[in-house]
Amino acid sequence: MAAGGGVDGVLPDLSRYVVSRPIYNEPAFQEENERKLVVVILAILRFLLGSCSKKKAVQIAKTTFPILEWLPKYRFKEWLLSDIISGVSTGLVGTLQGLAYALLAAVPIGYGLYSAFFPILPYFFLGTSKHISVGPFPVVSLMVGSVVLSMAPDEKFLVVSSNMTGLNKTFIDTDARDAERVLISSTITFLVGIIQVICLDKTVSNVATIYLADPLVGGFTTAAAFQVFVSQLKIVLNVSTQNYNGVLSIIYVSTLVEIFQNIATTNIADLIAGLLTIFICMAVKEINDRFRHKIPVPIPIEVIVVTAGVSYGVDLEKKYSAGIVKHIPSGFLPPEPPAVSMFGDMLASAFSIAIVGYAIAVSVGKVYATKYDYAIDGNQEFIAFGICNIFSGAFSCFVATTALSRTAVQESTGGKTQVILNYLLLLKNRLSKTTILYIHLHILCFILLIYCNFLTMLF
Repeated sequence: MAAGGGVDGVLPDLSRYVVSRPIYNEPAFQEENERKLVVVILAILRFLLGSCSKKKAVQIAKTTFPILEWLPKYRFKEWLLSDIISGVSTGLVGTLQGLAYALLAAVPIGYGLYSAFFPILPYFFLGTSKHISVGPFPVVSLMVGSVVLSMAPDEKFLVVSSNMTGLNKTFIDTDARDAERVLISSTITFLVGIIQVICLDKTVSNVATIYLADPLVGGFTTAAAFQVFVSQLKIVLNVSTQNYNGVLSIIYVSTLVEIFQNIATTNIADLIAGLLTIFICMAVKEINDRFRHKIPVPIPIEVIVVTAGVSYGVDLEKKYSAGIVKHIPSGFLPPEPPAVSMFGDMLASAFSIAIVGYAIAVSVGKVYATKYDYAIDGNQEFIAFGICNIFSGAFSCFVATTALSRTAVQESTGGKTQVILNYLLLLKNRLSKTTILYIHLHILCFILLIYCNFLTMLF
């Protein structure tokens, strides 16, 4: 081996690193990079303009507003009469249920009318289900009511007044209490809508529909049905009780204990009317189920309205001190902004209500979509119900979803599309000014019990 590390005098190859780059000055550097930026921008514009065609714009519009898809295909001669009949029947049931569910939401009963009407307007344009009836639902209303009662209990509005004898008397400022409760319910409705609009991700909607499966929802609604039953006994019997909050308060320190302590003060007229209402409602339900194939239009629950005439003719309020709804203001309230300062206190509850309401609506929608061979869009339903709740929250409503019983009435009476919802406006204006003035509170409760407690525990 030769000195220097070679083999037999052969030198190894030497590695080389060569750098070759242009020498820039400031003007040349700016000119070249600006030219590249222009090329990139032009490429992006060509991509966007190439993919944004008239056909795609129409497709996006139909996806955002499903009404543009199905309304031009509406068969007026075949469907209009059925939709009108279904709209009237569903409107009456929905209106009465809205009044009843206002009791669960712990707001004045008249706000049930607003909650039965306003949510249907946005859904008419944004919803993908042809059959679900949008409005209050007992379980969701009960969840709203729990938030309302926890944030605005009766004790918060106690007022002490003195009379001429120097004795102090404590009473509840019901006007201030009701105003605060309406503000809380509308605020949580607005917040629920915001959460539903934000939860547009497909993963969120899939989790809501998969993990809130039938056994879970069924167990939840069964427990809620029991709580509804117990909480409304005081109105059925016309017995005065206070509202309490806390674990098992409905049994240990609230309704049941106070009802049995004051059972001797039960209003017999209310009790008899309530029992008769149970019989009528169950009889109507059995007739509808037994003769659904023979009767083209099932017997609706208009029989309840007859009791309003009986109440007025017999004058049950004055003669027997029976509790009735009394006056409900006609027309609409002006929109009001939500109390944003309350968002932090109700965020967790609002999220639960948003998911439960969405899961119930989509579950019912899928049942009828499968039956009539069409599809509903889960993400679009999130948008639709989110906008419904944001819109209705501005008009002092409580949270909207759908109900199986009300949707069943809509479908069984021949409803084909959401066109029937337009007829609820007429029903709302008429009913709020006439017969509803004399419908008994306990009758509304038993509509609630028949349609909610015993049916939804199976749903």
